[in-house]
Amino acid sequence: MLGYVQIFKPELKVREYEVYMGYYCGVCKYIGAEYGNLPRMVLSYDAAFLALLLACVDETPDAPVQEHCIAHHIKDKTIIRNRAVEYAGDVMLILAWYKMLDDAHDEGKLYAKASARLLKRLHRKLVKKYPALCDGIEINLAKLNGLEKAKCASLDEAAESFSKIMDVIFCEGARTLYPNSQELHETFGRIGYHMGKWIYLMDAADDIEENIESGAYNPLLYRFEYRGGEDRETPQQFRGRIRGDLEFNLYQYLAVLSQQAGSLDIQKNQGIIDNVIYLGMNRKTEEILNKTDKGESDESI
Repeated sequence: MLGYVQIFKPELKVREYEVYMGYYCGVCKYIGAEYGNLPRMVLSYDAAFLALLLACVDETPDAPVQEHCIAHHIKDKTIIRNRAVEYAGDVMLILAWYKMLDDAHDEGKLYAKASARLLKRLHRKLVKKYPALCDGIEINLAKLNGLEKAKCASLDEAAESFSKIMDVIFCEGARTLYPNSQELHETFGRIGYHMGKWIYLMDAADDIEENIESGAYNPLLYRFEYRGGEDRETPQQFRGRIRGDLEFNLYQYLAVLSQQAGSLDIQKNQGIIDNVIYLGMNRKTEEILNKTDKGESDESI
């Protein structure tokens, strides 16, 4: 999920941070035990939040344990295991498979081709485990790739396919954990959808300079007609010109996301979830909005 969904650590309590890391390490341990150590390389903190959010409506208390970690062998780490952690680990591997295929096909990266071959067997296993999830991701990824190749100038249209991927991920997660609650399926789907809108726009805004230099597709460059040629504007001038639109859309997506998350009957880890949605994602939005030509946020913020 591209790494934009983050905690704001200074405002987390010590115990909350330990639980958050327990979910993260739980996903890592699950992938290692179920699929081997190499696939653990795809892990991101997005997985921890996915697991935390899906588990938050479950009345069953978390049961942290202390275990040895091969990467941090001096001190045992807090590990949390539950069905949400397992689902988040599986999702990370499914997304990694499609990312490797895309890199191997479009950019011909050797590491991507090798990684795709290693993940192929795991992907077949996951398709059998989550057929609806994999179908939904694949269908919408194909639509997204088509729009990117066509240099789609509609920001909403380009973001829609990615948003539906996130909708499917969260909705299928709710179906897996809470099969008898249609209301939860729909609510989690809406949360995923609006998070997808935010992530897609954040990624486009983050990559402006890189995409201008490489010529890679970026919907913002087409939607707001980046001025190249003799009268070419600098990336920073372009950022300044579109900032108002970016700011309005990004905070609108966060507002709807927080409204949907607020409708959940949260049973545990409320402080961590609030920290991510109201502090972490807002701070990350500010960072991207104030990014300079050198890729650094404005020091005055």
